[in-house]
Amino acid sequence: MKYETKVSKKKKKIAIVAHDNKKSSLLEWAKKHKKELKDHKIFATGTTGKLIEKTLGIDVTRFNSGPLGGDQQIGAQIAEGNIDFLIFFWDPLSPQPHDPDVKALLRLSVLWNIPTACNISTADFIIKSKHFDDKYERLIPDYSAYDERLD
Repeated sequence: MKYETKVSKKKKKIAIVAHDNKKSSLLEWAKKHKKELKDHKIFATGTTGKLIEKTLGIDVTRFNSGPLGGDQQIGAQIAEGNIDFLIFFWDPLSPQPHDPDVKALLRLSVLWNIPTACNISTADFIIKSKHFDDKYERLIPDYSAYDERLD
């Protein structure tokens, strides 16, 4: 497979999502990393975005709530190249009414090679990475051959 390179700028575009049972964990994590997050562009699903704005006092571009299409809206932003990485604190123990949307969002993050954190440890690794506050050259798969195959 061929790859293209996309250089993310120093100011990252970060999508943040959390299921209801994980919102408190996400907010504790975000408070711990407020200094790092405040200089970046934050996108979030509805309720999560509102809580981040209130807790951190930063602007957040909010989409719909996850069950109302917010996960898909963030997925569309990933597919369009508008998100540099995804922090998604999902709850593996509770059934979600929008589980297909959750799987689609995670699928898109892998498809477009977006760094994705689904728990505190991985989110810590990403935010403490040398790439977090610097430019990063991310390889994006070239799917043109796949597109041509469908014609």
